[in-house]
Amino acid sequence: MALDPRLARMSDSRTAVPPQPPPPPPPIESTQQQEPSEEVTATPNGAVQDSRFRPEDGGFKLKFCTVCANNQNRSMEAHLRLSLASYPVISFGTGSLVRLPGPSITQPNVYPFNVISYDQMYSELSAKDSRLYRANGLLTMLERNRGVKFAPERWQDWPVGKPRLDKYTQDKGSKGSEGGVVDVVITCEERCWDAVVDNLLERGSPLNRPVHVINVDIKDNHEEGLIGGSAILDLADSLNAAAREEREKSGEGGWTEGTGDARTGFDQRVPEVLAEWQERWPNLAALWTLAWF
Repeated sequence: MALDPRLARMSDSRTAVPPQPPPPPPPIESTQQQEPSEEVTATPNGAVQDSRFRPEDGGFKLKFCTVCANNQNRSMEAHLRLSLASYPVISFGTGSLVRLPGPSITQPNVYPFNVISYDQMYSELSAKDSRLYRANGLLTMLERNRGVKFAPERWQDWPVGKPRLDKYTQDKGSKGSEGGVVDVVITCEERCWDAVVDNLLERGSPLNRPVHVINVDIKDNHEEGLIGGSAILDLADSLNAAAREEREKSGEGGWTEGTGDARTGFDQRVPEVLAEWQERWPNLAALWTLAWF
């Protein structure tokens, strides 16, 4: 008896092995450097310590200043990173007032510089709407900031060369920056770089001391702030290594005054160091100029 072709097709469909799915595509490697995990570790005596902390090695350290618009996100993340690496560091904002996001774009939270502490801002925003400000990251940011220094400071109000004593001695990175001068200013946005350079010109260079002003363009959000903090620390390490080499080669004479062979050699190497750093961080555009306090 002949086989019904319909039954044959049904039999084939029951025994057919389904095709294997194609293999997954290989993972795409990111070209951007990844942010190291932020963890705390216990020291032998039981104290909790940030894993990014780098013990002081006793060698020479450049003095740094970090600057953004509000002295809240980008400059403070960089301030923290540099202080944990044992660099003397201070930080400022260039805006007329501190402006933080509010319940709507037309209702920001506005504070004066130099007066209202990070702790006061934290308490006020927590009382207003803790759920909102925890969700948008403001309370987490202010928690970090109040552990770094007292309050946001304004660049234009900084009396360069005046000793930073009293309340400033509790700031992270205060050791070594008591003299009120720095070797390198790092801004986090081009308009902040413009404001710093213009202000230095307006001051008229009363100290006649050179200072390198570098901009690392960082978007003003928490994620980019973390990446930018790592990039600025990498730049600081490279600049400090060049400064140490020049001081070992030519001696320390005149460095404090911004003169001498070591200082001249370092000043000439900064563009080269910055170019090498830019190759490692191609997504962060940089600007540089040599100015004077």
